[in-house]
Amino acid sequence: MFGRTRSKKPLSQHPVDEVLPTGKLALYGFQHVLAFYAGAVIVPILLANAIGLSDQQLIHLINADLFTCGIASIIQALGFWKIGVRLPLLQGVTFTAVSPMIAIGLAAGGGTEGLVTIYGSVIVAGLFTFFIAPFFSKLVRFFPPVVTGTVISVIGIALLPVAAKDAAGGDSDAPDFASLTNLAYAFGTLAIILVIYRISRGFLSTVAVLIGLVVGTVLAAVLGHAHFDAVASSEWFGVTTPFHFGWPKFSVTAIISMVVVMLITAVETTGDVFATGEIVKKRITRDDIARALRADGLATTIGGVLNSFPYTCFAENVGLVRLTRIKSRYVIVSAGLFMILIGLIPKAGAIVAGIPHPVLGGAGLAMFGTVAVVGFQTLSRVDFHDQRNVMVVAVSVGLALVPIGVPKFFSNVPDSLQVIVGSGITLGSLSAILLNLLFNVLGGKKNRVNSADPTPNRVTLDQVNQMSREEFTRRFSVLFQNGSWIAEEARHARPFDGVYAMRHAFHNVLFDAPDDRQLELIKSYPDLAGKALVEKVLGPESLRDQCAAGLDRLTFEEYDRFHDLTEAYHEKFGFPLVICVRENTKEAIFATAEARLANSPAQERATALVEIAKIANLRLSDLVDEPPVPAIPST
Repeated sequence: MFGRTRSKKPLSQHPVDEVLPTGKLALYGFQHVLAFYAGAVIVPILLANAIGLSDQQLIHLINADLFTCGIASIIQALGFWKIGVRLPLLQGVTFTAVSPMIAIGLAAGGGTEGLVTIYGSVIVAGLFTFFIAPFFSKLVRFFPPVVTGTVISVIGIALLPVAAKDAAGGDSDAPDFASLTNLAYAFGTLAIILVIYRISRGFLSTVAVLIGLVVGTVLAAVLGHAHFDAVASSEWFGVTTPFHFGWPKFSVTAIISMVVVMLITAVETTGDVFATGEIVKKRITRDDIARALRADGLATTIGGVLNSFPYTCFAENVGLVRLTRIKSRYVIVSAGLFMILIGLIPKAGAIVAGIPHPVLGGAGLAMFGTVAVVGFQTLSRVDFHDQRNVMVVAVSVGLALVPIGVPKFFSNVPDSLQVIVGSGITLGSLSAILLNLLFNVLGGKKNRVNSADPTPNRVTLDQVNQMSREEFTRRFSVLFQNGSWIAEEARHARPFDGVYAMRHAFHNVLFDAPDDRQLELIKSYPDLAGKALVEKVLGPESLRDQCAAGLDRLTFEEYDRFHDLTEAYHEKFGFPLVICVRENTKEAIFATAEARLANSPAQERATALVEIAKIANLRLSDLVDEPPVPAIPST
């Protein structure tokens, strides 16, 4: 019965899987390309300048980069087998790899000799990421909202200075850097985007960023501040061939450095996947993380073969998904096709490259800011009454801002650690993960007891019988979910001569209630081992009950099993699966749940009420002292 119920397909298609009309796919996809382009080409530009490549070699790197970006994005968004997360996530070269690749290239002698050594390390690191993906994904339980929210917020905050630098002109050494003209283009572009959002609620609002970029670029060209000279000198057609610069060379030191980069990138990818899941309202599972990381690994390996670099999900475009509210992953597939086309036509790339930095920066301020907002929304589910969570977020955000605000702060740290401390995103992300482990994971039961099992203040029967209506209702409404009405009515049975009499009073109100009120009560109970438990946002009584049964310490297979059970139960009966889990084993809970799926709806409503009564009995025992049984005199 359970297997048949679970196999049913959803009645409606998730917006992520919606295939939009061709025209909209093309327009939305091109908007992603424009928003992504500057970030895509900056890595080959920085690397080529640092290791001494020629202009022609740089042009080939850019074409190869764009071509492979398109392939990588299609793999991630479209997906096949167990590869690709199938979310609207666009792939780009990770900034985390820039410093290590420059160090590898220079250590190998620079030029093409350094480049082929970089490609050797990229290929091996990509294969490493592909094969460790399912193992890394098992760590997803160490990414509760306090971690994912911090990582997502840090990503957005750390990218804002990039947008600000573009808004000022891009090159801090240029004489017109931060000129009023540049600022006018940046804030003018931002103003266009905001005005469109303000006056439009339909299609125009979804392409506001694209309109802002186009209008800003056209104005800059008319006024002589946008130049497309490179278009005339670029070739019409150019194909990147495997190992264009020579066969890769493999250095153990270089490979270790690049593996470290990919491990850090895996953390960032995990954060981006969770951020996108939040935006599109799709539950992220361990398998989703594994598929995303396999796509990263495969794309990185392909990048090493096709003269490109390590790939990751681009946070810039996560912000664009939020701004446009277009959730279809096929938009990213469309963007991938555009990038492949641009990678094959250098003239097309030169046109896109002509967008002035201030125009890109103005749009970036809006896009990167929305990434941070997604993080804030995730953090809104965190219990900040717990000081440990406050410290996790405060210290991680603080550390993330150090290399951004004071770039030379870690200048004396050994080069081997620069890959970690030189990036605000990396430093903040690792800090959030490690501090969560320290404060919320290590210490096991001690932390759980403090947060999930506070000992309630017990009272005597005499105190119960003397309580005011308000005090009685406040104290005993916790026996039931949203159960203040039961406590109010049960109070009329006072005075109680024992805990049994109290139970009897609560049960009378529960079982005598109208059908609609009973159903409303049943629906108020949380899912077992559900999202609320994982994120520790249950009420203290429900949290204590589920933790006492070990439901906060499940394996991923057990979490998936609970998820399937509760989904099948919801689908059949229309209300949550309610079981008195305290003092039960996980296997007993599973067996009970699977057996109850065979019940009729009427049977199950009655069973759920009985389970609610059992839960209330145990909670009542936590609150009221049972009078001692008088000793029988010995004869």
